[in-house]
Amino acid sequence: MVLPLHKSGRIDKAYPTVCGHTGPVLDIDWCPHNDQVIASGSEDCTVMVWQIPENGLVTSMSEPVVVLEGHSKRVGIVTWHPTARNVLLSAGCDNVVIIWNVGTGESMITLEDQHPDIIYSVCWNRNGSLICTACKDKRVRVIDPRKEEIIAEKDKAHEGARPMRAIFLSDGKVFTTGFSRMSERQLALWDPENMEEAVSVHEMDTSNGVLLPFYDPDTNVVYLCGKGDSSIRYFEITDEAPFVHYLNTFTTKEPQRGMGYMPKRGLDVNKCEIARFYKLHERKCEPIIMTVPRKSDLFQDDLYPDTAGPDAPLEAEEWFEGKNGDPILISLKHGYIPGKNRDLKVVKKNILDNKISKNTENTNPASKTATSTPSIKNEAKLDEVLKEMKSLRDLVSSQEKRIAKLEAQLSKMDI
Repeated sequence: MVLPLHKSGRIDKAYPTVCGHTGPVLDIDWCPHNDQVIASGSEDCTVMVWQIPENGLVTSMSEPVVVLEGHSKRVGIVTWHPTARNVLLSAGCDNVVIIWNVGTGESMITLEDQHPDIIYSVCWNRNGSLICTACKDKRVRVIDPRKEEIIAEKDKAHEGARPMRAIFLSDGKVFTTGFSRMSERQLALWDPENMEEAVSVHEMDTSNGVLLPFYDPDTNVVYLCGKGDSSIRYFEITDEAPFVHYLNTFTTKEPQRGMGYMPKRGLDVNKCEIARFYKLHERKCEPIIMTVPRKSDLFQDDLYPDTAGPDAPLEAEEWFEGKNGDPILISLKHGYIPGKNRDLKVVKKNILDNKISKNTENTNPASKTATSTPSIKNEAKLDEVLKEMKSLRDLVSSQEKRIAKLEAQLSKMDI
């Protein structure tokens, strides 16, 4: 569901939805460079990208701008690149991470040898040159996705068996949440330069909800929302010991089923709002607003350093070629005025055409044989798909016969 920000309270059952997936949706992410675009990952093994109409949904939407197919199991994580336009990462229960160029609908990078088990979380660093992941094998990894190399990893970052989360902070350190061997909730800070020992570890409590970290890079504050908890704890991260400083806990009556976080540019600077969460209940979404009590009506520069704006410093192609770009910062002094979002256009390239045209330019006989390999591969794939379809059809027809038999038996019985 995509709701206008002013629409709080219970949601009507007939409210329009975005409903193109054939299985449950497991993760969604708003595009940081276009406020009308959402990516979604689903149990149907696909990732879909949606362009929401400027004035919101009037009727349900079932046509995505593009469908990204490449995972063989359900897709549990989708996350946009922070600084390159149209670059999207997805991670599935096939233990594979794929990085897509959404503008062409192509999968550009596939990381399939790095994770032997389910991936719990993936996070980009500030300029999008690295990712950090938390995996069921209890390892936290820092990966250079373009080189497909693991740069740093820590085994048993948290010794407990329950899920971990790992996020990058703006200085390049990694912050993790997980469980101790005694099932206590923990948070830890790591330096990828030396992952042997944690910079800092905090024991929290024995609740069993996974702690979801939300990070504000402008103030270096991490907010922790536990699934099923009714509180949000927040901590400031600094360069001096003890590095992770507890600030406060915000408590509500009802437990949260999920939590969303508003980007800084969406906050009301006139009310000294420093964070806004959206807490999911069963039938409604409740805004939770955190403010700093100040009497002055002047703009508070210390609360609002320049923050990442919606402009992308890089295009997808530049990032895939190896360039990096830091976020383009904007001032919130007069509040954020949204510009015009450009429509997301997808130009599908036929990869085979590309290869054939290149090969015809080069008349070397060795290159001619190369042109036939994609079609052989495709034929093999086609055979495989046809075989699978046939076996499924056979299965369906045998099941239908079985159902007919059982129905006949049922009708004979006096029930």
